[in-house]
Amino acid sequence: MKRLNQLLLAVIVLATVTLNAQDKNNPWLVKVGLNAVDFYPTGQQSDFGFASDQLFKDYFNFDHYNAAYAISDIRVGHYLGNKFSLIGSIKLNKITQMGDNETNTGLSFINPNLDVKYSICKEDKSLQPYIFAGGGYTWLDKQDGGNLNAGLGLEYWFNDNIGFYVESAYHHTFDVNVAPYFQHGVGIAVKFGGVDTDGDGIFDKDDACPTVKGLPEFNGCPDSDGDGIIDSKDACPDVAGKVEFNGCPDTDGDGIIDSKDACPDVAGVAALNGCPDADGDGVTDAKDNCPQVAGPVANQGCPYPDTDKDGVLDKDDKCPEVAGPVANQGCPEVTKEVQKQLNDYAKVIYFDSGKASFKPKTIETLNKVVEILIQYPTAEFDVEGHTDSVGSAKFNMALSQKRAEAVVNYLKEHGVKSKLNAKGYGETKPIASNRTRAGRAKNRRVEINLVK
Repeated sequence: MKRLNQLLLAVIVLATVTLNAQDKNNPWLVKVGLNAVDFYPTGQQSDFGFASDQLFKDYFNFDHYNAAYAISDIRVGHYLGNKFSLIGSIKLNKITQMGDNETNTGLSFINPNLDVKYSICKEDKSLQPYIFAGGGYTWLDKQDGGNLNAGLGLEYWFNDNIGFYVESAYHHTFDVNVAPYFQHGVGIAVKFGGVDTDGDGIFDKDDACPTVKGLPEFNGCPDSDGDGIIDSKDACPDVAGKVEFNGCPDTDGDGIIDSKDACPDVAGVAALNGCPDADGDGVTDAKDNCPQVAGPVANQGCPYPDTDKDGVLDKDDKCPEVAGPVANQGCPEVTKEVQKQLNDYAKVIYFDSGKASFKPKTIETLNKVVEILIQYPTAEFDVEGHTDSVGSAKFNMALSQKRAEAVVNYLKEHGVKSKLNAKGYGETKPIASNRTRAGRAKNRRVEINLVK
């Protein structure tokens, strides 16, 4: 903010020493002010980006305006002739209001534009209405997209150089995540120019670099480092260098100029921006944890370990401390014996009558199931709940689902990483007759079956 205020003061001082000049002699325009962004009601999308009958609804509702900074609108323009000017601008803001809705946190807003401006009245009038149109780009937090804009404004000139402006524009965006919006601006405008802008004694019409003080032997262009190469053609204008390197130095002689050499004092390779790589693994020695042994870049130049020695590197091993086949990502496979053991335990998972809560003696069984499943983090199992036919089918179906979910929740809470699917089947899959007490007892069960 302090620097922007200093810039504004400098522009005003410059203008006061160039009074009584006409627009053709004051071709440059600087505007500094405040911008306000209004996403309502342009956010109501249609084929043309807004509902035409809603476009100016609540246009003067200042509660919708976002104006975060005192100085947030900086523009530089150049007079082209015949009342036309070319204007480049950058506008900053923080969006806290999207129409009637407040954002949780302020969204950063950046909007550069390039516009063509046309003054409606004669150029010598103090009051100057104008229209403009152009395009630019809008960054709204993590969303961005191009935009076309058009608007109108009004300038009032206190003298030939200093004035006041106010304007409003509609911005149509081309990214669905960035709604169209109105943007309003108000601030100070300054026109200026001159015959010798840079004060180097060479008139602008003859000065190849009219805005930078230079030397006669270079047609008014500077050579800051005195290496015989003008700054505009010097890749390193502040440090003397050689012609073959476009005016840049190469201290370590590795053929890479210092400004592009990450290790300018030690000869290296171009692929690593001039830094050395003793083991040739593509990781510079300064960042290589194993500079004498080649290793992948992703592991800071060191070889990957294989802790369980199963042929699957730890980085790819889903079970790095337990040996398993490559086909199963280094994890042990679920055998028929393990599957049988799981269901043997599942048969003695008991619940309170008519509920999904466990009987105390079931906890020990569940812990044994945890001990088995924790070895198979990449496997997928269906945890099935079944009931007998006592009670309504609807009740039994809901109860079986809750019981299956209760088992799944317990297993996950105790560290099981396997994918577990809770499925309730109610009384639909009996394994014994529901006509006998013994049969009904068998039908009230939980099954844990391998999916893959």
